[in-house]
Amino acid sequence: VQLVESGGGLVLTGGSVRLSCAASGFSFDDYSINWFRRVPGKERQGISCISGRDGSTYYIDAVKGRFTISRDEAKNTVYLQIDNLKPEDTAQYYCAAAPHHRACWYEWAQEYWGLGTSIVVSS
Repeated sequence: VQLVESGGGLVLTGGSVRLSCAASGFSFDDYSINWFRRVPGKERQGISCISGRDGSTYYIDAVKGRFTISRDEAKNTVYLQIDNLKPEDTAQYYCAAAPHHRACWYEWAQEYWGLGTSIVVSS
């Protein structure tokens, strides 16, 4: 089983970035794929989820309107589009997979994790 994030980097304030999470070794249908982030000095936090079964999505209030999660089933890949980046979006971003019966935004619920990709938003 593998989750591999990509797409991070140094971005200017107001810019956009699309993170990818390529999954292999398990069935999308049985899991939700979820994005977390760890802002420097803070705990890792779940920010968005997408169901592998029906594509339903979830966002925490802090990212609604700027973050969009989506999936490409053919590529077994989940994306996180982040628009209008702000310095406070600087963080390490992780994707993870949780079985459907678990709440997708909790760290304890995740069965698999990627190693993360970093976004630094510069003003």
